[in-house]
Amino acid sequence: MAIIVLDRDGVINEHRDDHVKNADEWIPISGSIDAMARLSQAGHQLVVATNQCGLAHGHFDLDDLEAMHAKLRALVEDAGGEVAGVFYCPHRKEDECRCRKPKAGLLDVIEAEFDTSLHDCYFVGDRISDLQCAVAKGCKPVLVKTGCGGQTLLSLIENPDPQLISTAVFDDLSGFADFALQ
Repeated sequence: MAIIVLDRDGVINEHRDDHVKNADEWIPISGSIDAMARLSQAGHQLVVATNQCGLAHGHFDLDDLEAMHAKLRALVEDAGGEVAGVFYCPHRKEDECRCRKPKAGLLDVIEAEFDTSLHDCYFVGDRISDLQCAVAKGCKPVLVKTGCGGQTLLSLIENPDPQLISTAVFDDLSGFADFALQ
């Protein structure tokens, strides 16, 4: 089965304007862990691609980030699934790095790590930058309305982007999983 790329904050766990700073603040969105387990059990490789500028801003350190990701992996494993990989950009927007979404550097790293192409794989996000990253790499963009997804959808309705016209929209990760597993 194909890789499915997932953004983290706002897709898997609750979004916080002040950054998720530790494992205690990392709270899964209702149904997201079960959705990931179902996708994994069906043979999909789940890969997380997330911007984590909170590192560069000093809101949390690498140990905190690793603890958040350990919690994510443990919850998915407890539900019977597996997270194949977690990839993150630690840079600020001003750093203009290659790995910060909407640029596709994180996806390049994922392709190299898994020795595969992400072309035509689903990329699930809640922000325009996620969708733009997906399109830049030839992935199928998927928008969930959780996190910042509701605002993103309104923005797309008010300012249609021809590149994002084919974006599939779901209420949440569970709704996407229902669709992907049909």
